[in-house]
Amino acid sequence: MNDGPRPRTGWRLLPSLLLVAAVGLAVAASASAAVPQNTAAPSISGTAREGSTLTASDGTWSNSPASFSYQWQRCASDGSGCGDITSATSKTYTLVSGDVGHTVRVVVTATNADGKASATSDASDVVASKNGPTNTVKPTISGSAVVGETLSVSDGTWTPTPSSFQRQWQRCAADGTGCLNIAGATGQTYGVRSADVDHRLRVLVSAHTATDQATAASNTSAVVTQTTVTTTQTTTAVVTTPAPKAPTVLILSLRHVGTRIYAGFRVCAPTPGTVTITERDQKARALPYTRHLAVTVATCGTFSRHWLLLPRYRNPGRLLVTMRATSNGQLSRLASRSIIIH
Repeated sequence: MNDGPRPRTGWRLLPSLLLVAAVGLAVAASASAAVPQNTAAPSISGTAREGSTLTASDGTWSNSPASFSYQWQRCASDGSGCGDITSATSKTYTLVSGDVGHTVRVVVTATNADGKASATSDASDVVASKNGPTNTVKPTISGSAVVGETLSVSDGTWTPTPSSFQRQWQRCAADGTGCLNIAGATGQTYGVRSADVDHRLRVLVSAHTATDQATAASNTSAVVTQTTVTTTQTTTAVVTTPAPKAPTVLILSLRHVGTRIYAGFRVCAPTPGTVTITERDQKARALPYTRHLAVTVATCGTFSRHWLLLPRYRNPGRLLVTMRATSNGQLSRLASRSIIIH
């Protein structure tokens, strides 16, 4: 006797199948989250002199890395424009003649069963040649850090006495970090300009003997301000009003962890309030992507943000990240930093 249609077994199994799928997704997400994450950047110890050996610390990592690998890089004197040094993949690195006048840094990659992630140390001091002179009194900057004024740098004191000197002026963040070379600024004096406002300045002085050289950094100047001039003619005072100040932004660090980018950056603004950061990801043969971030500052502040790396940027290669700050209608200069996607 037929009592009617039998229940469909597949429908009874559907809730169980959905539960299994959900558990699988949760396990996959957990595995992704277990990729090593850097919590304190690697560092370098040792003397920045040809023939000396530098040693990398691994930094601090979460998610229990099982192993570490290393890639040493040679950079410009301000720590920019870094490139891999061939075969320099050990925890230690002995400086060679090709490093003289440059800085070096190390990229540490942590690996566990779920994947790998990389973090980069700060750049070393500028590498001196093997028998380069020794700096005993640092170079010093004198003059007013005001737009339109002229700053001068002393060469400092060296042993033995150098035969010549070279100088490179640098523009730094308001807290004296992140110093970058100023193109063409290689004299003993420097005319302060509007691009320096809200920054500090310093100088790298390189001392040369017959065959050797060494470099020392000066103190930093005061934070540069705009010119304010007050003149009196008979009974009338004429005051030139400073031009509106623009905010500044400097990218301090950039890390790639799993499918996310982690950035640390410093923002300074002339007035307290909200500063909008326009961030853009760019990669060869891929359309750029722009996003907007917002931070609140009193004067200067250091911030960290992270975002999802779009699928079109996940293939191996160099990713360029740029940032520009906007405050009270004023735009900062463009800040940029790149990272290798493995």
